[in-house]
Amino acid sequence: MGNERTLLPPLYEKIWEKHTFSRVMDSLILMLLVILIGYRVCSHNINTFPWFIALLCESWFTFTWFVTISTKWTPSHTITYINRLFLRVPEPELPLLDIFVTTADPVLEPPIITINTVLSLLSLDYPTNKLACYVSDDGCSPITFYALLQASIFAHIWIPFCKKYNVQVRAPFRYFSSDEDTANNNDLPEFKQEWLRMKEEYEQLSSKIQNAAQNSIPLVGEFEAFSKTQLRNHPTIIKVIWENNEAVSSVVPHLIYISREKRPQHSHHYKAGAMNVLTRVSGLMTNAPFMLNVDCDMYVSNPKIVLHALCVLLDPKGEKEVAFAQCPQRFYDALKDDPFGNQLVALPLYIGGGFAGLQGIIYAGTNCFHRRKVIYGISPDHDIQNRNKDHCVTNETLSEKVIIQKFGASKVFGESAAHTLEGKTFTPNDNHCKSLDLEAASEVASCGYEYCTAWGKQVGWIYGSTSEDVLTGLKFHTKGWRSELCTTDPIAFRGCTPQDNIGQMSQHKRWASGLLDIFLSKHCPIFGTLFGKLQLRECFAYIWITNWALRSIPEICYAVLPAYCIITNSSFLPNKEPGLWIPATLFVLYNISTLTEQLKSGMSIKTWWNNQRMGRITTMNSCFFGFLTILLKHLRISEAVFEITKKEQPSSSEGSDENVGRFIFNESPIFLTGTTILLVQLTALCINLLRWQPLQGVGEVFCSAYVIMCYLPFLKGLFRKGKYGIPLSTICKSMVLTFLFVHFCSRSTITG
Repeated sequence: MGNERTLLPPLYEKIWEKHTFSRVMDSLILMLLVILIGYRVCSHNINTFPWFIALLCESWFTFTWFVTISTKWTPSHTITYINRLFLRVPEPELPLLDIFVTTADPVLEPPIITINTVLSLLSLDYPTNKLACYVSDDGCSPITFYALLQASIFAHIWIPFCKKYNVQVRAPFRYFSSDEDTANNNDLPEFKQEWLRMKEEYEQLSSKIQNAAQNSIPLVGEFEAFSKTQLRNHPTIIKVIWENNEAVSSVVPHLIYISREKRPQHSHHYKAGAMNVLTRVSGLMTNAPFMLNVDCDMYVSNPKIVLHALCVLLDPKGEKEVAFAQCPQRFYDALKDDPFGNQLVALPLYIGGGFAGLQGIIYAGTNCFHRRKVIYGISPDHDIQNRNKDHCVTNETLSEKVIIQKFGASKVFGESAAHTLEGKTFTPNDNHCKSLDLEAASEVASCGYEYCTAWGKQVGWIYGSTSEDVLTGLKFHTKGWRSELCTTDPIAFRGCTPQDNIGQMSQHKRWASGLLDIFLSKHCPIFGTLFGKLQLRECFAYIWITNWALRSIPEICYAVLPAYCIITNSSFLPNKEPGLWIPATLFVLYNISTLTEQLKSGMSIKTWWNNQRMGRITTMNSCFFGFLTILLKHLRISEAVFEITKKEQPSSSEGSDENVGRFIFNESPIFLTGTTILLVQLTALCINLLRWQPLQGVGEVFCSAYVIMCYLPFLKGLFRKGKYGIPLSTICKSMVLTFLFVHFCSRSTITG
């Protein structure tokens, strides 16, 4: 039988792409950067301050571009064959799948968004008795629990409707706002009547949840557990909302609500801690060999995605090498021309595809299918009979002592983990969630359960960074595992992005700080290559992504260099041929390269410019404050905080709102850097206009004007009022910093 399986065709193929034009342009840019550095080193101006700073910055840019090219050089994507999957695994033998949905704040992450994600997951094209959906509520909100209760009732009519009419988009709020799916069934006489009924039922569901959010829910009966809870001080609450007991109904999969215990004196490790609790509780209840985790706003847009992912994970080669299958992130209701640069269309295509062509795509924190045994810390070369180094083995079974040390004191969970690591099936209590002793589940969800265990270190999601997703994926790759980018048509998941620049900048600040935290820790990818099994080019790719925050320093320095040179009447650019043409050609080629990538991704020229502009703003503001956050953390002045990004459903009227796409400002210090850079450039240009003597070079004036163009939203914010204007306090602080900068330039001129 084993030989027959090996003779069957593979379940997926990796297709290598050739971005020839992109390769040529990237190589030319790298060559020009090296030539520019060589020109500076050989120049007689090397001893001048601006020339030296430019050399340092350009050396960093060259290194960054080198690791970028290394990452992008061999892009790939996968093609899966679902029809071949059933030749290997008959439908009754398909593996169980545990689904994890995480939410943390009912205000920033409204329950209506969460239940739409849950409903789309419950209605996947997969046997319902093999699915279990676990919702982690770190906000311990009775509103979220109430919304899930109501959603489970609606699911009994929604799931059959979706499967009967082969609905593609199974998140109700998206389905009823689009005519795409309904057009395919308009000819069916009964469809319209059922469609109207479904829409009415969903509107009633939305109304109930909205009313519950506006009016307090009586904390009695099922809700009594929430009566004496605080956000960071409450016991574990586990509720089996629906159990898929085939004797009653097989329409709706298991649905379980979990709010883990939190106490003020215990660290809860943010999302990573929530994921580890979900892993343990699900290990006690259903113990599926595969797990899918999604953020609360990422609904399913391809209901067959589980089958596509299993093609990767159950392929003979994939079973031995692939730790997880990551689906790309896409977003719905994008603002026209992407004014805040957060749609990330070209980046996943070129950089994401490049990662996929190496040791594998990074773990993005959502839309990812995991192997449970990999989460439990197993290595790809693990052999339970050969006493692999990962776990102590006695008589081909894991010793009880090691189980307790690694997985905690729960005997039931220890037995479950041992069976998983040994490749055996362990399903407690015949897969009936309600019949399980919830005390055991509450024990593994308690805040003190992980003490003196390997959770967060060698087992589960890894602690130590607010970017726990990238850190956990890096840990897998360091062990020698690969990962695959599971690309499907249509795209598997869609989510929402911040609808304003404040949310976007806050999100990038969290990413930048968390990623830098990884680079400066013992989990640094360089160590993974030197002492682990992280491949060299995969290491370069991780260096590229974990150094977002560090890029802010050379970019800020390079941005203020033109102003410094204008004020001091000096130069940091070559002003004689042939050196003059090096930075000019470099600037032109870089913009042609990025523009071409955007156009090939289906974006407009204006979208390209918005992404270029936001790239500068994000790096010099969000990433800079991410850098400061980690600096303060390592100086033990303050700790990094996990900031939740606001999720919201864009209203249908937004497209006609003239304020859509406008920058919003507040008194957050994140706007201080950008405002100061803008005022510095404006001051320098004013000094240049008032100066009697001619300027040494026009290149600096052009660069200063380019920076002002990038900061045009800030320039408009200087003259606007309300939330669209920069607060006076921020302007005053920036004016003080600008004065200090000009004073420094004046002192440099006198000293020179």
